[in-house]
Amino acid sequence: MKIVVDTDVFLSALFSKNGASYRLLFWLVKNYKSFDKKYSVVSNSLVTEYEAVLTREKNIEKIKNFSKNDIIKFIDSICLISYHQSINFLWRPFLKDSDDDMILEVAFNSKANFIITHNKKDFKGVEENFYIKVFTPKEFLIHIGEIK
Repeated sequence: MKIVVDTDVFLSALFSKNGASYRLLFWLVKNYKSFDKKYSVVSNSLVTEYEAVLTREKNIEKIKNFSKNDIIKFIDSICLISYHQSINFLWRPFLKDSDDDMILEVAFNSKANFIITHNKKDFKGVEENFYIKVFTPKEFLIHIGEIK
């Protein structure tokens, strides 16, 4: 199973330890550390997006006890526990937002099963056209049996 995690999910995980986004992040790390199992997929462009969004000054101010360098280390850790996918086929434009198209391209090129996002409406048509499920973090965790 492979998943592509939208930037908004990691941002939410950094904002709060109480939500499904944090539980998803914890699940990814736990499976990597315990079983050397990778589930998430990244690309160069997606990592660049993570860095651009997560290190915005307004976001760093909201993330308690993290500096810009801490955020960079966090992204490096995400890369460590993820598959790295080169993009061989582009689907642009398919979605309204080119950043969302980038998520779709990573998912399609890696043959991912799931895109995990808080903005499911932004991925309209993906399930029908690409057979990639689009779930929120909570829906995904329920689907895999991590929460009820």
